[in-house]
Amino acid sequence: MDKIRRYFPSGDEYVTEDALKNLRNYKYRAVDKSFLTKYLYRHYWEWAVTLFPRWMAPNLITLTGLSFEVFDVLLVLLIMPDLEGPGPSWLYFAFGIGMWLYSTFDNVDGKQARRTGTSSPLGELFDHGCDALNCTIAGIVEASAFGCGISWQTITIIFFTTMTFFFSTWEEYHTGVLYLGYINGPTEILTFAVLACFASGIWGPGIWHVPASQGLPLIGSLFPATWELMDAMLAVTFVAMLFGHCMVCCWNVYSACKEQNRSFLATLPQITQYVAFSASCYIWLRNSTTILTNNHLVLFLITAGTAFGRIVSKIILAHLTEMPFPSYTVQMVPLAVGAAFSWLGLFTPRTELAFLVISAMFVVVAYLHWALVVIERFCEFLGINCLSIRPQPDIERPELDGS
Repeated sequence: MDKIRRYFPSGDEYVTEDALKNLRNYKYRAVDKSFLTKYLYRHYWEWAVTLFPRWMAPNLITLTGLSFEVFDVLLVLLIMPDLEGPGPSWLYFAFGIGMWLYSTFDNVDGKQARRTGTSSPLGELFDHGCDALNCTIAGIVEASAFGCGISWQTITIIFFTTMTFFFSTWEEYHTGVLYLGYINGPTEILTFAVLACFASGIWGPGIWHVPASQGLPLIGSLFPATWELMDAMLAVTFVAMLFGHCMVCCWNVYSACKEQNRSFLATLPQITQYVAFSASCYIWLRNSTTILTNNHLVLFLITAGTAFGRIVSKIILAHLTEMPFPSYTVQMVPLAVGAAFSWLGLFTPRTELAFLVISAMFVVVAYLHWALVVIERFCEFLGINCLSIRPQPDIERPELDGS
């Protein structure tokens, strides 16, 4: 084991003892402007948390919720590996139910933490880390529900989910507040996604691929005649995402920097990390000899999605421990190399698939090692368990400012 450990970074390289001491300053701050949350879902979540036993750790609830989405991806691979279908009606209902359960568990875990007196910085890291991975997992499920297939429509959906999450994480790092607007991804967009799954289960995924002029009779003429309803929906989503989310994140960061007498312009280069990530994915896919043509897109998305999970989880970790903004992760290397080799035409279909498989193994192992080591260091410092609740008399936790 010692020989194997030499090939991995030490725990202190991931998060130092001095950084862990900053957890004493932790205070969770969030703003949710959603009317759906205020008038409907908040009451549902407060009821739902009472269904969970008090011995169940909040992080276990989070992980269980993610497992529903993972199960849906397994259904996709087993029953509809082309992501197009049409599949049996029950499959689309399973997609919608899985998303709804994930959302419920994701919103209940924090309430369970307050209910059991186990709120901690680890809860935020664990929760947001699972959300980061779910950007790709849920994107695959939703693309399958829409019948997008192995196409750029599917890739665009993943781009939207990862981009919005990155900007929200970047915003929280600088403002110290998780801000959810009047229309936000975890509430309104997820509600639409669930209803869309059910609609595909009733009428079939073909409803999303009629001409835009037919699917949107009032505004369909604004789009090119060759566009499907799905194309129009993605275009509208992009505009809404850019101006209703990304620009709002930038404004909030600008306001925080102005209040703290810091340079807003100095924060902008931090966004290039996501630009490099998305550009590497685009270049590799655009020049690929096998990923789209031979149905290896899900493997690629899992590889890229795991790397993305590491990118944003490191930002969350830096926020919690007051470390400098992370600008690099080693899991970007396979994506950058794959993009370069693909663009230069150095791949054959066989060598590209082999490289993709090796890349997937590398990023998953590297991610798991980072996650397990960081969780262990958090647990040791805070005197808690990750997936279980210690008996109160046995807990020796440093005093934290926050809930």
